[in-house]
Amino acid sequence: MPAMRRFRSILSLVALLVFALSARAASNAADAAHLHVQLVFPHRSLQAGGTMQAGLYFQLEPGWHVYWKNAGDSGEPPRMQWTLPPGISAGALEFPAPERLPLGPLMDFGYENEVLFPFTVQSAAKTKAGPAVLRAQVNWLVCRDVCIPGKAALEEPIDVTAGPSAASAISSGDRQLWRRLANRLPQPLPAGDEAVFAPTPAGFLLAVSTGRRETQAAFFPAEEDLLDNPAPQTVTPTAHGLILTLKKDANLTSAPVHLQGVLELAGGRNYQLDALRGAIAAPASAGGGALAGMAGMETTGRAASAFFFAALAGSALFAFLGGLLLNLMPCVFPVLFLKGLALVNSGGEQRHKLRRHGLVYTAGILVSFWALVAVLLGLRAAGATLGWGFQFQSPVFLMVLAGVLFFLGLSLAGQFEIGLSLTGAGGTLAAKQGYAGSFFTGVLAVVVATPCTAPFMGAALGYALAEPAAVTFAIFTALALGLAAPYVALTLQPAWTRLLPRPGAWMEILKQAVSVPVFATVIWLAWVVAEAYGAALVAALLAVFLLLSIAGWFLGRAPGRRWAGIVAALLLVAALAACMVAPRVLAGSPAGTQNSSVSSAAWRPWSAEAVERARAAGQPVFVDFTAGWCLSCQANERVALGRPEVMRAFAAKNVALFKADWTREDPAVTQALTALGRSGVPVYALYAPGASAPTLLSQVLTPGLVLDAIDKLPPAKAAP
Repeated sequence: MPAMRRFRSILSLVALLVFALSARAASNAADAAHLHVQLVFPHRSLQAGGTMQAGLYFQLEPGWHVYWKNAGDSGEPPRMQWTLPPGISAGALEFPAPERLPLGPLMDFGYENEVLFPFTVQSAAKTKAGPAVLRAQVNWLVCRDVCIPGKAALEEPIDVTAGPSAASAISSGDRQLWRRLANRLPQPLPAGDEAVFAPTPAGFLLAVSTGRRETQAAFFPAEEDLLDNPAPQTVTPTAHGLILTLKKDANLTSAPVHLQGVLELAGGRNYQLDALRGAIAAPASAGGGALAGMAGMETTGRAASAFFFAALAGSALFAFLGGLLLNLMPCVFPVLFLKGLALVNSGGEQRHKLRRHGLVYTAGILVSFWALVAVLLGLRAAGATLGWGFQFQSPVFLMVLAGVLFFLGLSLAGQFEIGLSLTGAGGTLAAKQGYAGSFFTGVLAVVVATPCTAPFMGAALGYALAEPAAVTFAIFTALALGLAAPYVALTLQPAWTRLLPRPGAWMEILKQAVSVPVFATVIWLAWVVAEAYGAALVAALLAVFLLLSIAGWFLGRAPGRRWAGIVAALLLVAALAACMVAPRVLAGSPAGTQNSSVSSAAWRPWSAEAVERARAAGQPVFVDFTAGWCLSCQANERVALGRPEVMRAFAAKNVALFKADWTREDPAVTQALTALGRSGVPVYALYAPGASAPTLLSQVLTPGLVLDAIDKLPPAKAAP
């Protein structure tokens, strides 16, 4: 009997243990590392065919946090996986407005102290009445200086009723939690309030109209990898709301159609935003590139069209100024010589003919720009990442352009007569050829201008290429008109045409002299081919020049003879075929690792990882975005970056020097330029220690300008 009593005692203990474990498994709450988690049901009676509100509650130790649905730079939000009776379903977690939680150089979005995530429980109309148990597996990540994943199995018993009934088994604690925390979900914008956003080279402008002046705001994007989360968000109050300046993520390549997220305003007001893309005038503090300088303009949805045209006008003005200055870039010098010759040749014509030449020249520039932009946008729509001057990254284009200029140089030097050299001759046919010459010169101006990015052009082009196609074409049209403006002004102003010299025998000498800068451009293109694709392709290019020389000899030896024209045409086709085939067969590795006059041990090949390592070590960083085909880049390197005093200043401040070579297509360099709000080279970026964004130097450098930027850096630290 004593043994039987002991056996019964053991059974009792086992039963108690099983009961305790089952009671623990059935709990609706759990304590885990650094937090308490709990299911909150203010009512536990669910009518068949109805819904009920519930929530997932976290209580956190001081300094610890869980995450919003977009966790920011690190982390992940809580998740629930349900096991439910037939006929019952549970909705997704809803997320209250989060807080910005800095964590070293990162920024997280989440919650400290306590948070309630509401959700909805729903039953089908034919759900069986009676008791039911809702089971959920909850997973979370709780972080402070370290992150700890956690999970818990939670249960909640409820009663399913066939019809309306009084709530049963109401928990006063759950009801108090619900009343205190469930109202923190962001609300839709009130009726009459509106939001619109616009891309800028550096990020986005978000304009919100609330009917009153707003001085505080924080925006939390619903999408990951959209914004530079740690970057400050600048608030510019307006009479009826605010404009918020947001910096985009460095890896973002295209602007979204909608900007979705949560906007937090003063007084704990939180709103769910779905801002449509529009046009906004940048506040003065936004650094909005081509949009800067139009401060104080208020943006609302009702005034979106006015802002659109104001922003477009500002960008077009910068593009027009950039086009004007493009005439002074070394890329365009040969074309200026050609236009000078054309003006002299046309000096004896009537004024209305001079005007026509100016208009035809402008048409050549406009058509060329439109064709180039159409190709660029088409390739981007197909998924390519391209920028201004992208065609110079093609060896076929380089060889064809060099061949065209070489053939033109032969004509100007007197080997044969074709194209522009016929300008000014008499008769209807010659007049037609003269206008063709003006149109062709406009085309040539665009072709040789694309390697250059003049001042004012960088921000304008970066903004234009991020906008819809209609805006892009409008801004590039303004750029084209700026490029054509000096010559057009000369042809449209009668008083200025009287200053032109009269035609005479001396014009033949001038024409031959103009061939010199054209041949100089050919030499430059051959050098670009050699640097980027190797000596074998240069040999093929010289063979193309030989074919063109023979074709020119036939045209000059037997002018006007049909057989000579046929032979020349066949040779030209052979030259074009060589330009198309040779790059596929002969293009090799670049002749050197750097395409620059300042190549030395001090300059390192650029990569995003190398730049980040240098910045993490506390070094200032200077990045030279360049290309062998960019004459402006080469001029800046010889005039400024290659000067001994500049290199000594870089060394004195322990500046890490990187060269991002864009001579050949490089998606990483293209992406870096896009992140800086630029679409072409040259670009010069100077990162100060600890700065989140670089200082962009002028596209026309002087030693003094570079030295001034270096002087603003803090004293050098020892090299790592």
